Amino acid sequence: MTVRDHMMVAHSLAGEVFGPAQRLHGATFVVDATLRGEHLDDDGILVDIGRATELLRSVVGELSYRNLDEEPAFAGTNTTTEVLARHVADRLAAGIRAGALGPAVPVTGLVVTLHESHVAWASYERSL
Repeated sequence: MTVRDHMMVAHSLAGEVFGPAQRLHGATFVVDATLRGEHLDDDGILVDIGRATELLRSVVGELSYRNLDEEPAFAGTNTTTEVLARHVADRLAAGIRAGALGPAVPVTGLVVTLHESHVAWASYERSL
């Protein structure tokens, strides 16, 4: 089951490999969170889509409209698309473990994909 949101951030990337992206710039990411499990619950769902949407919105809301260069969570880290996908996945996992999707949901893993554009994206996959 997949839910989608988006986030707009500012950041810069250290290192010659990043060329002009070394300067402060904005980025808008479409964020997909795919939740996986091996079975459905008694209602025939993996999770409630509304709850999953709210959880994703809260996680991307923590990053939206911020300069990531100034965020303590990313101190000394290049906020590449891959790093941001991992961060979102880890925050979603923490929310799921804390019960944000309800008790005993049969989610066993998740994949977070950040779409940089219509031709480039990165994903991070993790188990729960």
